[in-house]
Amino acid sequence: MNLFFKIIGYVFTVLFAVGAVLQYNDPDSLHWIIVYGVAALISLLFTLNKIRYIIPLVLGILAFIGFVYLYPEDFQGFDLNDGDIKTVELGREAFGLLIISIVLLIFAFRIKRKL
Repeated sequence: MNLFFKIIGYVFTVLFAVGAVLQYNDPDSLHWIIVYGVAALISLLFTLNKIRYIIPLVLGILAFIGFVYLYPEDFQGFDLNDGDIKTVELGREAFGLLIISIVLLIFAFRIKRKL
């Protein structure tokens, strides 16, 4: 694996792990700690070359489906002052899943290309 993807893997491992830790005060914290924790684990395994492409591919697709499912009909931004707290919360959660989806799909295609 080239240095660029190794660095990207470590960066997203740390970012997703921090995201998992920051979920402690969320109303549905366990759910999101698991989601971000799994994304951190997949990122670490990608960096260490210890994962097959099918796992990040499937999880990336599932994260994208979650994004589509959670995306609020009337997205009002990310700041609580921008609108209804429930809509803002759904928007934040949806875009978190979109980021996870994009990263995992990039990892999957990189692993597959390398084979």
